[in-house]
Amino acid sequence: MSEYGAHGSELSVSLGLWQDRPADEALATARLADELGYAELWIGEMATYDAFALATAVAARTERIPLTVGPLAVTVRDPATIAMGVASVRALTGRRVAAALGTSSAVVVEEWHGRSRARAGTALAESARQTRELLDGARSAGDGEVARSRGYRLRLPAPGAAGLTVAAFGPAAIRTAARHADRMVLNLISAETAADLIADLERAAKEADRPRPRVAAWVCAAVGPGADEGAEQLRRGLVGYLAAPGYGEMFARADFADLVAYARTRPHPRDLLAAIPPEAVEVVGMAGTAEHARARIAQYREAGVDEVVLVPAATRADPAGESTLRILAGA
Repeated sequence: MSEYGAHGSELSVSLGLWQDRPADEALATARLADELGYAELWIGEMATYDAFALATAVAARTERIPLTVGPLAVTVRDPATIAMGVASVRALTGRRVAAALGTSSAVVVEEWHGRSRARAGTALAESARQTRELLDGARSAGDGEVARSRGYRLRLPAPGAAGLTVAAFGPAAIRTAARHADRMVLNLISAETAADLIADLERAAKEADRPRPRVAAWVCAAVGPGADEGAEQLRRGLVGYLAAPGYGEMFARADFADLVAYARTRPHPRDLLAAIPPEAVEVVGMAGTAEHARARIAQYREAGVDEVVLVPAATRADPAGESTLRILAGA
């Protein structure tokens, strides 16, 4: 297995950070992922814990699982704070730690943090390059139009940039991943669309004269006892995506064009949720039996995904996603 646990056909876990569940349930999910031998644990950032604080707590409660922190919003966190956070977690815990970068949403960046999301694509490219340099121990040179750091160098041991990940969906982000990342991550994506984006990444990497970065895909899952309740949690999670550029087209391609058209009329979220059929979950996730879930995982692998990252539903029927993770361990 590679240092960061991400090579062909590996299964990893991402903390769901479900807003309808207790925040500390994430620690139970992390312990399960470690106990069951999953290749890697992804620790994102939503409305509860700071991602680096949570990563430190996870490392204290697990034995060996490598960590990826992010995707972190590059218009909220600058390259110096990202590199400092990664180096801090690694130095304090001794755990292998990687960083993932993304542009996040207007709600998170502009409304929650009061930052501008203008020129997010430029910020992503500049942050990827500068963060990589800092993680490798270089001094920041300050050359960037949006992301700028000058004269900083890690005082802690440089963890190295191997494993730097870029979250991508559109062409600009894919080019950034091809030029600067070791891995590209796709979130809430169909296997069919994943295959198309991997082909785009292949072309961009060839133009950049680099090997194609590995590709990870986050896939929501609710399997075994409690799958029905988990599927409903996943269905609620689709509300914010159906009208979004790119995502709407993906759902339309999967025979939900009428639903996307309705979502783009901007109905009340309650009314949109009522219109989403259970089948829509299967475009970007999996819910039901172990056999069905393993077949869906195989579809992503056949599409070229190197690392399937399970985002387990967590519900009263399946706290911390334990049933899902136990059933799919080793799939």
